[in-house]
Amino acid sequence: MYLIDSHCHLNIIKNQNKNIHHILKKAYQNSVKLILNIAISIDDYITSYQDFKYNKNILYSCGIHPLHTSLNDKNNISELEKLISSQKQIIALGETGLDFLKKENKKNIQIDKFQQHIYLSIKHKKPIIIHTRNAEYDTINILSNKNFLSCNGIIHSFTGSINLARKLLNLGFYISFSGIITFKNALYLKEIIQFIPINRILIETDSPYISPEPFRGKYNQPANLLYIAKHLAKIKNISLIEISRILKKNFFQLFDISKNHTN
Repeated sequence: MYLIDSHCHLNIIKNQNKNIHHILKKAYQNSVKLILNIAISIDDYITSYQDFKYNKNILYSCGIHPLHTSLNDKNNISELEKLISSQKQIIALGETGLDFLKKENKKNIQIDKFQQHIYLSIKHKKPIIIHTRNAEYDTINILSNKNFLSCNGIIHSFTGSINLARKLLNLGFYISFSGIITFKNALYLKEIIQFIPINRILIETDSPYISPEPFRGKYNQPANLLYIAKHLAKIKNISLIEISRILKKNFFQLFDISKNHTN
């Protein structure tokens, strides 16, 4: 079986004094054969790549998280473009997007940085990894811009409405689900998962955050992707082996990864 964690933060795990080598070994033992490590800043990517470049089962996305945006900082778009132009292991842009949970979060700056990420995504033909919280309308409004229609990618850790899912699918996006789908109070996500075609779904741990049941409230890690895959298979009424095959195909297709990348 071949599972792919489409969104985790290995650098954050390592910085929290966890035994990262043990964590990666346990993930592999749980059939997690490929990990997309998500950098939330330029420094985060540089540190992550230095720490994990020895591991061929780790791929990278680099972007500026909406909560890390400001008008004047070193997380600027020109530096980001230099990175993605020179680092072939960076297969995606992000984590970017919009987070309006708190009123003090500067909406205009976030929107500007998000749009700049989209321009880079289109220019360099790399999928984009999108974070959206309390910002459904603005996210769809931006992605629906006629200049951005060739952009594709992933809405990560989806918890939105079925209407949002429908609009994202129409725009060509993939929808990724985290351990939240295992929570007893997230039954509405079951309906959304049943609505979304299986060939447009991905899964993620978003570790070290959002542990699935039976580990809810505890530290999350890529190995727990197996529990998310099992839950998805149950909802879709498909065998675990078949789910893993389809999800692998989805990921490889989105990121244009060679089928020879097997371990």
